[in-house]
Amino acid sequence: MTHPFRAAVESRDVPALSALLAPDVVFNSPVAFQPFNGREAVTQVLAEVMQVFGDFTYVDDLSGEGTHALVFTATVAGRQVQGLDHLRFDDAGLVSEFTVMVRPLSGLIALAEAMAPRVAHIDKGEGMVS
Repeated sequence: MTHPFRAAVESRDVPALSALLAPDVVFNSPVAFQPFNGREAVTQVLAEVMQVFGDFTYVDDLSGEGTHALVFTATVAGRQVQGLDHLRFDDAGLVSEFTVMVRPLSGLIALAEAMAPRVAHIDKGEGMVS
């Protein structure tokens, strides 16, 4: 069975994706020093990521107790990237923490350059880590 988060991403269903996030979700971006906090901010970031990634495909699923990882491939500005979405869940089964890792460095740099103007206006929310 496909994980609901994976299904929402693959169908590019932003409202369904948002509904899977805890109200106080923390998103650890591969390109931002400070995390994005809260469902609204994280939803905005993920909607922008969906516009930046081309040829996005999940290629593997890894599950554990209270955690799930999805391995993906994509293109950013013509560069191939590999990445991992690591999800942690709260007691209600909602995503409470979401960490993304991307390689290689050239792809990560392309991602940072593409995302910076798209997310600069998004408030990172309460509880920012400095």
